[in-house]
Amino acid sequence: MSCPLTCIFLGAYLVIVMDPEEESFEKKLQESISNPKNMGEMENADAVGTVGNADCGDMVRMFLKFDEANGKKVINKASFQSFGCQTAIAVASMATEMLKGKTIEEAKELSASEMTDEIGKLPPMKLHCGQMVEGALKSALNAGDDKNQSQGVKDQSTLTKSFVQDGASSGKIKVIPLT
Repeated sequence: MSCPLTCIFLGAYLVIVMDPEEESFEKKLQESISNPKNMGEMENADAVGTVGNADCGDMVRMFLKFDEANGKKVINKASFQSFGCQTAIAVASMATEMLKGKTIEEAKELSASEMTDEIGKLPPMKLHCGQMVEGALKSALNAGDDKNQSQGVKDQSTLTKSFVQDGASSGKIKVIPLT
């Protein structure tokens, strides 16, 4: 049996020696999961964006509150809801901290990889977590644009309700409320 990492077979046990980069990633990820920041719904949010991944069933919802500074909208507060894996929660938590004080233009320029810089490079099977957080942010920022303000933000009380609103459909999935 071969092992891509440094592995030691001791009888019935497999001991994996992680390289320092992987160990650091795991430690930072566990810290973020143990104590996520800004998790939860935000009342009276100025903008809300929701993104889901049909492949894994994960969903992330981003809430933003803006202030005016020097004639520009600046993100004063950000929070999130996540129905997904621990990596999505960790990335969303870090992203909400990173967003504070950024203008809409600066926030729109943020990529998934920039939002995960603090914990390190995500493994290939977790890249979609960063992409979902980026998508939820971009969705919220587009919903919060001045040109869309007249339409108002449809702020539902839960992530699930936002998906069943008016029998909304997306891609191959249609969500129908059973009431």
